[in-house]
Amino acid sequence: MSQRPRAVKILEDVVSRDAVSPSLTNTKTKRAISRRSLLTLACSAVLLSACGFQLRGQQDYAFKRLAIVGGSPEMLGRLQRVVEGGSDTVVVKATEKPDAVLTLGGGTGMKTLSLNAQGVVQEYELDYNLTYSMVGADGTLLIPPSVISLNRALTYSDQYTLAKGIEAQTLYRDMQFDAVDQLTRRLAVVRSLHPAPNEALPGIAPRAPLPVPPL
Repeated sequence: MSQRPRAVKILEDVVSRDAVSPSLTNTKTKRAISRRSLLTLACSAVLLSACGFQLRGQQDYAFKRLAIVGGSPEMLGRLQRVVEGGSDTVVVKATEKPDAVLTLGGGTGMKTLSLNAQGVVQEYELDYNLTYSMVGADGTLLIPPSVISLNRALTYSDQYTLAKGIEAQTLYRDMQFDAVDQLTRRLAVVRSLHPAPNEALPGIAPRAPLPVPPL
């Protein structure tokens, strides 16, 4: 037997052995990648923690038991999910010894934003306002009466009245959820249940208002 056929035979044997257990090779590769991924994530978490970075949605509220008064059932449901899902604070009833009580209010509005050449409304501005304040269990004012104001533009046509009504409801719901997200950030600014008398509470910048339509 010549050297060349033997070399070919050896090569075929090697390829054959590698082809016998491709799943094993894939498993080893996946395990190696998995280990590297976990190591990378762990190192990243340590570095971010050392820098004082906090993942979005994870809050450390000064109050651990929060009661909420007012607001629609839909808003209360979302606010409770956001607070409890992103922190160790739980939402309780006002009679269950809360650390703080959050009072909500607000309303909606609509006004003409633009007209067409015939003087018919072609765009509305939808407004949503969320009022809120918070006191501690001992009556200490933690957040003074404040408001979050949002708006959205809604194009309009008499031909699609029903569809536009549904769209308006969707936009109002979007503003409500946006207001809840802003409110949870506002609550995170409260660092103590017993703030100093001269301690000011920073505000949260609201979403920019709609631009003035061209004449």
